[in-house]
Amino acid sequence: MTVTYSSKVANATFFGFHRLLVRWRGSIYKLLYREFLVFALLYSILSVVYRWVLTDPQKRLFEKLSIYCDRYAEQIPVTFVLGFYVTLVVNRWWNQFQNLPWPDRLMFLISSCVQGRDEQGRLLRRTLMRYVNLTSLLIFRSVSTAVCKRFPTIDHVVEAGFMTQEERKIFENLKSPHLKYWVPVVWFTNLASKARKEGRIKDSVDLQTILNEMNRFRSWCSTLFGYDWVGIPLVYTQVVTLAVYTFFSACIIGRQFLDPAQGYQGHDLDLYVPVFTLLQFFFYSGWLKVAEQLINPFGEDDDDFEPNWCIDRNLQVSLMAVDEMHMNIPHMTKDIYWNDPDVRPPYTRASADYCIPSFLGSTTDMGAKYFRLCLIK
Repeated sequence: MTVTYSSKVANATFFGFHRLLVRWRGSIYKLLYREFLVFALLYSILSVVYRWVLTDPQKRLFEKLSIYCDRYAEQIPVTFVLGFYVTLVVNRWWNQFQNLPWPDRLMFLISSCVQGRDEQGRLLRRTLMRYVNLTSLLIFRSVSTAVCKRFPTIDHVVEAGFMTQEERKIFENLKSPHLKYWVPVVWFTNLASKARKEGRIKDSVDLQTILNEMNRFRSWCSTLFGYDWVGIPLVYTQVVTLAVYTFFSACIIGRQFLDPAQGYQGHDLDLYVPVFTLLQFFFYSGWLKVAEQLINPFGEDDDDFEPNWCIDRNLQVSLMAVDEMHMNIPHMTKDIYWNDPDVRPPYTRASADYCIPSFLGSTTDMGAKYFRLCLIK
């Protein structure tokens, strides 16, 4: 389930983000603690071996190796490669969110343009919306592990009411090696055209508007399928992962505290605990973990999208809009500002400070001062 914390950062305060640092669910600590413990353990083991197991000649050889690893590890372009990769992943993640299929625009059009309060009209509107929701369900089944677990077979889709037995037979009899999420779209367009011929849709412009909106909805679905089909090139993901892992493998050797008595440059202190190396691991590996979590937002991580919630919400809201709310309009009454040109909604005492005068332009005061100056002259 998506971790939401917007209300906690609604206002900028002193150390405003510190309250977020102690959260566990969806946190970087939950994602990274295993790798962090492994890195700290390997570093500690090597430190113990260097200090108490190796002989003096072996220590001198290890010290040369450590200095070598520390010197050349910095040549690995971790910051550049990782930063560009995470930016690409975040942009991809946000684009997928923007292309989630929402049926709201279609349900508004169908509720207002498909006429008939009789049983046939009601059946027509509900069937059209059911095809819309079936389209998105078939796409979510193909890209989301959570939805696939909920609807592993077409039998589960039928049992959930998205498809009838007759529709299932037609669907399964269509022999195609490709994903058939587009089949309900064809059913929708044919049924809408039939409704126009029968006079349920009064105008061809209304029909065209509905079909255009359905094409937009189909585009959202096909975009999600495209993101699932064509991911970030594997070689790029491998390069980034190898760069991070290689860098910190070298750090396990190169960031060891060496014997200060040997006089090596930069090794005047022996602190045992490499604080800044651990912080560097936390930040760089955390950066990589961000990409790992966001690269496929249809998994089951804490911050992944909630397609099952989308399915439930879209079906319930869309059927209500085209059925119960069809031409169910409240009685019109005069509003409280009738014949009152000075319309000012009230403020509560808690919100009184937000009542501000209208902005009239940055030169308003300047114009008034210039007019007064002219009068004086």
